Amino acid sequence: MTDRIRAGVIGVGFMGTVHTRAIRQAGGVLSRVVGASPDSSRRAAEKLRPELATETVEELLAADDVDVVHICTPNVTHAPLVRAALAAGKHVVCEKPLAVSAADAQELLDLATAAGVTATVPFVYRFYPTVREARARVAAGSTGPIRLLHGSYLQDWLAAESDDDWRVDPAVGGPSRAFGDIGVHWCDLVEFVTGHRIVRLTARTVTAVPVRGDRPVGTEDAALLLFETDGGAAGTLTVSQVSPGRKNRLWFSIDAGVESLQFDQENPDSLWIGGRDVNRIALRGAEAPYSILPPGHPQGYQDCFDAFVADTYTALTGELPDGLPTFADGVRAARLTEAVLTSARDGGWVDVAR
Repeated sequence: MTDRIRAGVIGVGFMGTVHTRAIRQAGGVLSRVVGASPDSSRRAAEKLRPELATETVEELLAADDVDVVHICTPNVTHAPLVRAALAAGKHVVCEKPLAVSAADAQELLDLATAAGVTATVPFVYRFYPTVREARARVAAGSTGPIRLLHGSYLQDWLAAESDDDWRVDPAVGGPSRAFGDIGVHWCDLVEFVTGHRIVRLTARTVTAVPVRGDRPVGTEDAALLLFETDGGAAGTLTVSQVSPGRKNRLWFSIDAGVESLQFDQENPDSLWIGGRDVNRIALRGAEAPYSILPPGHPQGYQDCFDAFVADTYTALTGELPDGLPTFADGVRAARLTEAVLTSARDGGWVDVAR
């Protein structure tokens, strides 16, 4: 490996573009990109300007100028592409879900561990400075014992009956959509901040629009959860991709014995701290971890992604940054997803595999 990390990106849609920006921001080299076909690969190369033109996945994986592979393709392709990348000796960044089953996700974790490579999943909301502040307050005991965890992750991009996307089809997107796509982000973030783990849950899923594009919808538009944690807290979560006006509202409240903490991803430069007598709003400070701009200059999603990729590349050199989400976190998300689907199908409470 050279002094600069050399990356190859498989998948050139929205997420692939986000990854390419982050690669360059982290000081990496965008060596190659590959789309779904030679034609899309050529168009992507014109737009994204990698070092070398590449038309097939096989060519990218065989290249000796690629140290790490970023997988940004439809969900059901993740597992086979990760297996191929690991077999080629590459480090891997795989979009979530790591796999569409917990068994496959665990296999990928085992393969990456055996290969001794860095393997990460972009749970990037961990990289907001205010999220790190919330985590530090919990760890320091400022909040007191955590009692309740509640919140939502709401979007509206599938609110209209005319809306459609490949994620709607379980043959491409996997068996879960709303929870598997965004609900796992909420769970990862709250578990990361609190140190608690969801151990039992009961869930209901909702398909609000049963037909899209003249085909039946086989995945959920929304999910509602009631859960318990290993730290003795109880919680609720509402997840929706059909809530008009909510573009990307990930919101949580951690209610503890001394104070409550509230975070809103659409207003991420502030953390609400509630007390019995006084409520405060803590603004992102200039010296906060992952703060790259002066206060008053908002940071956002791409900044989080840049930080995630930068930390991944630091891990490639042998130093593991605190809070870096790895394939183990991808396995965790897959197990939570399976528990939600099992509860929604069978009814009642379900234990979440550890």
